[in-house]
Amino acid sequence: MAKKARKKLEDEEEAAFEFPVFDDAAFVKKEFALATGLIVAGVLTLGLGLAAWALTAAGIPWWGPLLVGLLGVIATPFVISRLRTSSSLYTKGDWAGLIFFVFFGYLAIWFLLVDLVARAS
Repeated sequence: MAKKARKKLEDEEEAAFEFPVFDDAAFVKKEFALATGLIVAGVLTLGLGLAAWALTAAGIPWWGPLLVGLLGVIATPFVISRLRTSSSLYTKGDWAGLIFFVFFGYLAIWFLLVDLVARAS
């Protein structure tokens, strides 16, 4: 008797579920905002990496370029939100992804340029 009642209850629950309507326009708008934010973050990353390399090439100790890069990473959300008014659509995960992208990209560019110049000389 219990198996019949349980099976009937499960059938009613499955029939009651309906998928929500997918909003194509909102999806495309958010993806476009994320893509342009990623482009802005890429330009900032390149600028921070080049600035850190220039400071290293000028003979400034390692903590100087690191401090400049960290300040740039902290400023990234403020710069992106000023340049992109649609950045209000970003979630916490989107912001975290952009910040990690800028931080690790800046480090990669800085280390790569320092290594290439050291090998060339």
